[in-house]
Amino acid sequence: MNKMTAVEVDTADRAAAAVPARRKRLMLMFSVPLLIALAGLYFWLASGTTVGTDNAYVKQDVTAISTQVNGPVAAVYVRENQRVNKGDILYRIDPAPFQAALHAAEAQLAAARLQTHELVVEAAGTGSDIRGAEANLAIARRAFERQAALMKQGFTTKAAYDDATNELAKAETELGNARAKSNEASAAIAPGGNQPAIAAALAVVEKAKLDLAHTVIRAPTSGTVAKSDRLLVGQTAITGVAMLSIVGDRQPWVEANFKEHDLARMAVGQPAEVTFDAYPGVKIKGHVASIGAGTGSEFSVLPAQNANGHWVKVTQRVPVRIAFDSKPPREMIAGLSSTVEVRVDGKR
Repeated sequence: MNKMTAVEVDTADRAAAAVPARRKRLMLMFSVPLLIALAGLYFWLASGTTVGTDNAYVKQDVTAISTQVNGPVAAVYVRENQRVNKGDILYRIDPAPFQAALHAAEAQLAAARLQTHELVVEAAGTGSDIRGAEANLAIARRAFERQAALMKQGFTTKAAYDDATNELAKAETELGNARAKSNEASAAIAPGGNQPAIAAALAVVEKAKLDLAHTVIRAPTSGTVAKSDRLLVGQTAITGVAMLSIVGDRQPWVEANFKEHDLARMAVGQPAEVTFDAYPGVKIKGHVASIGAGTGSEFSVLPAQNANGHWVKVTQRVPVRIAFDSKPPREMIAGLSSTVEVRVDGKR
């Protein structure tokens, strides 16, 4: 066997070293697309099991507190972010005008009762007038009968007979008037004592008492006071205008606005996972509690009018309520931004 020269040996070594390099290049050429394909397959499969949105916000029951009577604020008993219980006094309206109105209403009620008493007494007095008129009529009738008998016998004058006739007619008229007055007095008194004047006065008194009670504004529910900085002593409270708000103690929830094409696979009861921008790393398990009956634009103050020639289709969002399965580990503040992932493959 011929011995290899140094050049041949070096060439052979280079050729042997080039084989692994080519293999590595080939492996890289095929492995990178394979990894990309596998990753794409994974994400394609995973994307079919969940739907998500970052258009989601924490919601809580918020009660706007306004007054039912107008007047200046006399006292404030709460401050911003204070915890209150149902029935606690929040603030008071100056009660002086309403106390005066109550006194006037009570005086009106007393006058109505006095008037009713006078009507009753008058009605009772008409009974005596009737009895007196009946007695006078009986006397006048007997006198007329005597004059009529004497007239037949020729023992009286025509003048005396006419006087008796007139007295009888007068007595009958007086009895008729007494009975009419009695009927009128009785008609002025309502049956059962339900006198309209008294009922009207009682209604005014009740209204005055209610207005006076409304000068004390109490918490309708337990929770945390918010937006109370605008409530100042001396400020005029106007009915229907919120002076502060109370964020309720009930379990908060998340309102997630999903795109309309995500709803085809969503159903009440599906599990969900919620994360929060304010609390990185906090994940809370929940479930779909309900799906909105209308899109957000449908319930907006000015709904979109699409019946025109410049209509552009916009993907609608539907509010979906996500309820927490347990009490959140961190404080839930109304309005916090969150991200919701709903599992739609039926697995938990």
